[in-house]
Amino acid sequence: MKLELKHSLSVKLLRFVLLSALIVGVALSCAQIVFDIYKTRQAVSSDAERILNMFRDPSTQAVYSLDREMGMQVIEGLFQDQAVRKASIGHPNEPMLAEKSRPLEASGSRWLTDLILGAERTFTTQLVGRSPYSEYYGDLSITLDTASYGQAFLMSSVIIFISGMLRALAMGLVLYLIYHWMLTKPLTRIIEHLTQINPDRPSEHKLPALKGHEKNELGLWIDTANQLLESIERNTHLRHQAEDSLQRMAQYDFLTGLPNRQQLQTQLDKILIDAGRRQRSVAVLCVGLDDFKGINEQFSYQIGDQLLLALADRLRSHSGRLGALARLGGDQFALVQADIEQPYEAAELAQNILDDLEAAFALEPHEIRLRATIGITLFPEDGDSTEKLLQKAEQTMTLAKTRSRNRYQFYIASVDSEMRRRRELEKDLRDALVRNQLFLVYQPQISYLDHRVVGVEALLRWQHPEHGLVPPDQFIPLAEQNGCIIAIGEWVLDQACRQLREWHDMGFTELRMAVNLSTVQLHHNELPRVINNLMQRYRLPPRSLELEVTETGLMEDISTAAQHLLSLRRSGALIAIDDFGTGYSSLSYLKSLPLDKIKIDKSFVQDVLQDEDDATIVRAIIQLGKSLNMQVIAEGVETVEQEAYILAEGCHEGQGYLYSKPLPVREVTAFLRQAERVRAPSLSSP
Repeated sequence: MKLELKHSLSVKLLRFVLLSALIVGVALSCAQIVFDIYKTRQAVSSDAERILNMFRDPSTQAVYSLDREMGMQVIEGLFQDQAVRKASIGHPNEPMLAEKSRPLEASGSRWLTDLILGAERTFTTQLVGRSPYSEYYGDLSITLDTASYGQAFLMSSVIIFISGMLRALAMGLVLYLIYHWMLTKPLTRIIEHLTQINPDRPSEHKLPALKGHEKNELGLWIDTANQLLESIERNTHLRHQAEDSLQRMAQYDFLTGLPNRQQLQTQLDKILIDAGRRQRSVAVLCVGLDDFKGINEQFSYQIGDQLLLALADRLRSHSGRLGALARLGGDQFALVQADIEQPYEAAELAQNILDDLEAAFALEPHEIRLRATIGITLFPEDGDSTEKLLQKAEQTMTLAKTRSRNRYQFYIASVDSEMRRRRELEKDLRDALVRNQLFLVYQPQISYLDHRVVGVEALLRWQHPEHGLVPPDQFIPLAEQNGCIIAIGEWVLDQACRQLREWHDMGFTELRMAVNLSTVQLHHNELPRVINNLMQRYRLPPRSLELEVTETGLMEDISTAAQHLLSLRRSGALIAIDDFGTGYSSLSYLKSLPLDKIKIDKSFVQDVLQDEDDATIVRAIIQLGKSLNMQVIAEGVETVEQEAYILAEGCHEGQGYLYSKPLPVREVTAFLRQAERVRAPSLSSP
């Protein structure tokens, strides 16, 4: 902040000092002039007395002897003094022995000096004889003109006034400079430092001590100001702490430190706005402890509080998957899972929480187990506002407690049923391999060059003892999520390679086996070693094992996927990209990846004759494969017309119900033998 010059203390001080100096100078000069008036009047009197003393004796002699001529000589002598205007010698009761006068001296300053000194002044002395007779003879009288005295007085007064003013101004300026150096300049430096102080942290920049002013009032002021700044910051910090404490009390639970219901509503409002804009789903989970009142009564309310603290810590361990976590009050907590794609993600979180509660809480000397019931609502299906979602989640949790505890429950019954079935399938899938519930079927692949079977694709199936045949699109994602896909995938590869070895031993030596790899398998570091060991164990020739990877799986981590594909290729396997056209891969990526075959997704093949867009995509994929020197195979070929179209476009191979549905081993073997018998006559004919 810059101070305007006209408002500067120095300028105001200069004005005040100069004005004061002028006033003092005028007063002193006037006093000096008044004193000079007195001295001038005294000088007139002194000169008159001197003149009278000088001419007293001759005047006495002249009046004594009545010598008029002598008297005139005395008078003429008196008039030699320019100040004498009038003189006379004689007895006052008789005619004057001698007298003379002249007019007043003309002067432009008489109007002033006459007011001060008078125009003229008359002085008289008695003429007496010598002692011892001392006889009185008459008087000697003179009148002095004050003009010359007035002119000298005026000249002296002007000099006194001007010199007085100059002395006063000089003294004022000196005082101003001293004041400026001693006070104004240090204050300016203090102000400069004050402007650098951070209002939020006032004590960080202390005012420096001024050299030479350490022990005077300025030094004391600086010390006091620094102490005041420290006190301000300390009080500000305490006030902020108090405000933060009040805010936390208003927004957070006092016991657990988690957000309370009010703060949760604020957080959930923002999450729902963001989810609505991005068209994503949100899950709200209301966790209520089962029979927490009984725990308080059995142990103590202090133990109950410790349990709530420990539970809050366990819930915080899931914070990586949560958008918000809060305590609603009592034994109820709320969790918000933002940005979810499917309801099963909320079911997994709920089950993980229930699983966490299986571990006892160690509170010396007790080990206490908690159980909880969880109500789940989904945005936007169950409600589009914070209030509705929380209310329905609490209602669902309360309703679930009346039916069965230690479980989770969705607000919509159909969703809850689906999630429960999904949970059961996930649990059963862990034991499916051990219980021999998994098996492989194989679907033939036909070469359009000579219409012979050149390969089979191994397809995994799960025969559930209760639910029957479970589709792969249901249990494969479950296996990827719980991690058992690695073990299942290795089992599939082992079964497929072993079966391929058997078929080669039967004489189908040119047969190729295609096996699908999940995204989890593709990024598993041990996969190249597993493939290499299997090909060596079952003595499979190079390029007889074809590994199919999905387009989306490749795009998740393109650099890592490329390295793994190169390792798989070195083991002698072919690499095919499955479901091509359904993802978002770029042509530049295809060029950089070690791929041998492109597999056209069946969704395009099925509508190739009815949908011009699908026909264009199929045609483009086939041309792309040719330009990249890759084999192209179409899956989902079900009609002769579809076959004719892709054959006309130059597709190399086909797979679908037109040729065969997926078959078990015995039926595939029969299919291969039948295909050989059909092909043999055609080869022998001319």
